[in-house]
Amino acid sequence: MQMPKILFFIAALLSLAACKKDDQSDITRVPPRSLTEVAVEDEALIREYLETHFYNYEEFESPPADFDFKIRIDTIAGSNADKRSLLADMQSVSISVSSDEFQLSQEETYGHKLYYLVVREGVGASPSVADSTYVRYKGTLLDGTEFDGSFNVPTWFDLASIQGPLQGARGFTEGMPFFKSGGNIVQNPDGTFTVEDYGIGMVVMPSGLGFFNASQGVIPSYSPLIFTVDLFTLKTTDHDGDGIPSIMEDLDGDGYLYNDNTDEERERSRGFLRFVNYLDSDDDGDGTPTREEIELDDDGNLILPFPDTDGDGTPDYLDADTP
Repeated sequence: MQMPKILFFIAALLSLAACKKDDQSDITRVPPRSLTEVAVEDEALIREYLETHFYNYEEFESPPADFDFKIRIDTIAGSNADKRSLLADMQSVSISVSSDEFQLSQEETYGHKLYYLVVREGVGASPSVADSTYVRYKGTLLDGTEFDGSFNVPTWFDLASIQGPLQGARGFTEGMPFFKSGGNIVQNPDGTFTVEDYGIGMVVMPSGLGFFNASQGVIPSYSPLIFTVDLFTLKTTDHDGDGIPSIMEDLDGDGYLYNDNTDEERERSRGFLRFVNYLDSDDDGDGTPTREEIELDDDGNLILPFPDTDGDGTPDYLDADTP
């Protein structure tokens, strides 16, 4: 499905994260290469990196008294020649990426391998790709160049927005559900707070889950990216306020919110702006707001199953033919 350009603009507007990688002002694009070709090259570069680097796992296994619980990466060489490689600790998942996401003329879809490392799982809930998360993080290139970070002041990330087309952070969003948030929040005498047992981890992504053919600041085009992250807490989101949590508007269940637009054909035929479901307060475009075609309890919580007045198997809020 071709992604409407308006959604690129909307995703940028919705981003809650005041961070460098969301500043689109200095992005430069080079002529795009094949999505598949670049993915294969990135995979080779990432595996080489993971095989030749390690993290400070020994400190996490037996924390020193003054340990700050931050991930540090070093090369397996010299006095560190016997260290366990990152590859030995990493897990991976395949994420399907379509050329439509980068507005490429050559139509192709290819599974990109996202690597993730759970250093400390956390004791709270895991976010969905549609939630907002309160995190500390650092972003680097494979050569160690830091391009972004917020490790002194935590920040909120709206994962749905930064997953969006051309935002450069889909891999970050797709990796977050593998971690859990923290437990008790302790108020410190100086006004700061401490979150107990928060999740600590790392994601390594190919450029197809990042900026792909775009360069931004110190990030060259076709660059794999690394993020280390501390996950403190999260908030479930309902971006369009229609009563349905945004993650439930991922109708095909593929974890990608930008290819679910029930009334796209109707919007397109009428010359309307086109909104994917998680940003659309009238998902079927029948003129009746979604909120009036679902049922909520007195506390505003969604009641399931969804009403299906004509019994055709399609819920009213997705059925433009519902009387």
